[in-house]
Amino acid sequence: MSQHFSYGEDYLTAGMAIKIAQGEIKGIISEATRNKIQKNRQVVDNIVEKGQPVYGINTGFGPLCTTKITKEETKILQSNILQSHSVGVGEPIDRQIAKLMMILKIQSLAKGHSGIAVKTIERILWHIENDAIPIVPCQGSVGASGDLAPLSHLFLPLIGLGKVIYQQKTITTKELFKHTGLTPVDLGPKEGLALINGTQFIAAHAVQVLSKLHNCLSHADIIGAMMIEGLQGSVKPFYKELHQLRPFKGNIHTATRVKSLLKGSEIMEDHIDCDRVQDPYSLRCIPQVHGASRNAWLHLKELLEIELNSVTDNPIIIDENLTISGGSFHGQPLAMALDYACLAASEIGNISDRRIYLALEGNSPGVPKLLMEDTGINSGYMILQYTTAALASENKGLCFPSSADSIPTSLGQEDHVSMGSIGGRKALRVLENVEKILAIELLTATQAFEFRKPLKSGKILDEIHKYVRTVVPFADKDRVFADDIEKGIEMIKDNTIIHITDKISKREKLSLETQYSNEFEVY
Repeated sequence: MSQHFSYGEDYLTAGMAIKIAQGEIKGIISEATRNKIQKNRQVVDNIVEKGQPVYGINTGFGPLCTTKITKEETKILQSNILQSHSVGVGEPIDRQIAKLMMILKIQSLAKGHSGIAVKTIERILWHIENDAIPIVPCQGSVGASGDLAPLSHLFLPLIGLGKVIYQQKTITTKELFKHTGLTPVDLGPKEGLALINGTQFIAAHAVQVLSKLHNCLSHADIIGAMMIEGLQGSVKPFYKELHQLRPFKGNIHTATRVKSLLKGSEIMEDHIDCDRVQDPYSLRCIPQVHGASRNAWLHLKELLEIELNSVTDNPIIIDENLTISGGSFHGQPLAMALDYACLAASEIGNISDRRIYLALEGNSPGVPKLLMEDTGINSGYMILQYTTAALASENKGLCFPSSADSIPTSLGQEDHVSMGSIGGRKALRVLENVEKILAIELLTATQAFEFRKPLKSGKILDEIHKYVRTVVPFADKDRVFADDIEKGIEMIKDNTIIHITDKISKREKLSLETQYSNEFEVY
């Protein structure tokens, strides 16, 4: 690990956050940032000394904002807020998301406007570097006033409470302290509030959504191209001349990639003069549908990167003379974008299911009904589409926008909330379903390929077909297809298909790059 990321100074992207979480890059606090944090901390100490009322420093929280807290009680207040706000329920979130939450929180705190102490940030860094990841329940945040409940659970270990996953075991923080020699952090005024007031639960989910949706979009283009070959669709809908007349970035990017994947295909050449005028929408409109979802992805990326490099707690300590109690903790900017991304993901699964159905109809010359010659005694691939139909339908139900709802909290003080935390969790559920749908399309496209032999595909798709056949054999009769599906899902999740695509394109010098490639990457 040679590369460092300087919190509070360097520009954080989703890709960079994932690399830090995976241990590929080390996050550090530079001396300049350390000094900036300490200077801002001193402002808070001065406020306490002077006794001037500032929300969250020497007042209560939420509807208790008019309740003054004495100088002696300010520290107790910070410990109490972590405990009282730890009200999460449900299953623990994925440990990768919890780790991302800590990374994103440090980036925000290191901007030097939160009144945090350096020693507190250093303890969070210790948790990241030693992979001691707090247990955080998935439910309980309404996505405004910060992700209060999940962030409270995330930072309970700082004061010796809560549980962590450490060395592959779930243990109490007391056990962690006994094992490592650590002691509780003595939180000063404002620190507890700075820790739990922010959008890091929403943003960490958005990082995962951005990564997973990117992978699903990449797979969808590749598998969609395979299905075009298997069903001998037309390449003309992917011509640049068409998309220059309606130049959406996502459409152009998708069309260029698919056309490149089809280049050099004997299968496509074989029916160049056929009588079919145009294909069904699920083949012909891949640039428009996949492209629209890519545009949604790009929108989420743009907003997320702003959020990752922002200060999202409250109040904000600008300088000695200016402290602002505002609403930068409100999750609405990401909440709406996550709902949009959720719909975009669902549509990728929806059109994939339609292509699977199309492959089973038997209307493409040479491809038998249900993708099997001997049907009747065999059902072929019929029931696999039942599964994709169920998954696609489930996703449609999950697409109701969480951000359309708001239930007042905090005795009406917090009377509009974003529900972005729910939107983030929901989007990840949809993406998991899309991965399963794409896995089934991969199996059906590969099966359709078989009936084009001895014609060969383009070099990339031909190599993918060969690889899939080393994992899932051709089906000439019924078998337990659930086993095949599980292998397909594994290929999607570990990005095998994308790795093969990248390897062959480099080896054969087959460029899949477009004018928008850099924009459509997770860096």
